[in-house]
Amino acid sequence: MNTFGVFSEVGRLRSVLVHRPDLSLRRLTPANHDEFLFDDVLWVDRACEEHDAFVNLMRDEGVTVYHLQELLTEALAAGDETRKMVLDTVVNATTVGLSAVDAVRICLMDMEPAGLARHLIGGLTVSELECVYMEGLSRFSLTAAAAGPDAFILPPLPNTLFTRDSSSWISGGVSLNPMHWPVRRRESINVEVVYRAHPLFRDAAFLFWHPSPGDPTLSGLQTFGQSSLEGGDVMPIGNRTVLMGMSERTSARMIEQLAAVLFEKDAADRIIVARMTRDRAHMHLDTVFTLLD
Repeated sequence: MNTFGVFSEVGRLRSVLVHRPDLSLRRLTPANHDEFLFDDVLWVDRACEEHDAFVNLMRDEGVTVYHLQELLTEALAAGDETRKMVLDTVVNATTVGLSAVDAVRICLMDMEPAGLARHLIGGLTVSELECVYMEGLSRFSLTAAAAGPDAFILPPLPNTLFTRDSSSWISGGVSLNPMHWPVRRRESINVEVVYRAHPLFRDAAFLFWHPSPGDPTLSGLQTFGQSSLEGGDVMPIGNRTVLMGMSERTSARMIEQLAAVLFEKDAADRIIVARMTRDRAHMHLDTVFTLLD
């Protein structure tokens, strides 16, 4: 049986989850990069080269590297029930418009797992959907017609690059994090599909700290209110101690919830909370400092 966990920020790295720069980053433009929380557009081809070099360095050190999009593809291939679960969450009247729900769900259900995973991360425009998958969407969907051909029927998730944020491994379990900004919240749904449905994790020995243990629903189905948590604010620093940043993106409400579960399940003895200024320069604890040894 596989086991997963993180007990110290500076322990030996045995396995890591990464996301290679891809379609989602190619979606960034000078007009929309602020909306997607980027300061500028990226040179994606160069970013891919640098990312590949970094992955190769880790592999040379004996680290097992898992690519998120590959794992998501394999999880979606595990069965139609998994595909239906994620599409019921991300494709609904509030995301694609009431008139398009059934048609878009059917279209995405019919995709090959690799194509569906690519679009769940990389997004899908109205024109792509019409030209490749579904002719005439704009004729019966007010949402699609009003948005125009270049608008996203499924927005991209370029911040998937930062795999640390959407889930946090603490001791022998994982928190699937309710992200602060709406443009990032679907990231947690994608990693949840992997952790719940992929054969690597499905029967592995670990717990879910959040959503609460035993809760079978996808993160996107829950109402988080004003609670938010991002992994850049979560640092297991060893000796059963977790350092957490209370920042622009991680709320006191969510810290209390996570701390209660960790104490109840005897996964930690101490939670140290660092209060930070609520601005972009201090968006996460790991933008202020990173433990090395």
